[in-house]
Amino acid sequence: MAKALFHKAQRVFVKPVGTWALVEKVKPHWVKDVEEPLRVTYEVGLGREFTAGELVSEDVMNGRDRKNDDADLNLEYWRIQRARNRWQESEQTSSHPYPGTFPVIMTDENDWGGWRVPGSEYDRDPQKIEYQARLLVNAPRMLKVCRAMAELASESDEGMPDEVKKTVRECQLILRHVYEITDSPKMAAE
Repeated sequence: MAKALFHKAQRVFVKPVGTWALVEKVKPHWVKDVEEPLRVTYEVGLGREFTAGELVSEDVMNGRDRKNDDADLNLEYWRIQRARNRWQESEQTSSHPYPGTFPVIMTDENDWGGWRVPGSEYDRDPQKIEYQARLLVNAPRMLKVCRAMAELASESDEGMPDEVKKTVRECQLILRHVYEITDSPKMAAE
């Protein structure tokens, strides 16, 4: 589900156009029987609606909100969208959390890149797939938490409780695994 990241009259940088604009309208896209909007688009007076991934707030551009890291900007817009199940009717999937749909994780700002699960696999255990989708969508945020913990530990290693040190070590292992570049499939298996 999507949440609005910008508000009306906020100054934003529009990446595809390369210019600054003010958000004129926040447009949530609702679907019947779903509590939150599937996506939110923004009208900025440039002839079409833009997604949050195409906009950057003034604070982020000026470095006041957080470090201006392109990787972080790309990761923060992962979201779950609902795709229609074309093989089964809503009545046949009434036991599913969202009958007639399955989760699709969008990792690209243009709504066409991401992760999907085959319908037969979703049908086998929809609760498990919904859990995995939520886990995947929150992975970038969890990665930021791991990075922050590792940075905090490197600044003040002394005086930390042993439990926190164990957690920091685990965070460092996760970061090493995520950012590791392998040369061959053999190295990746080790």
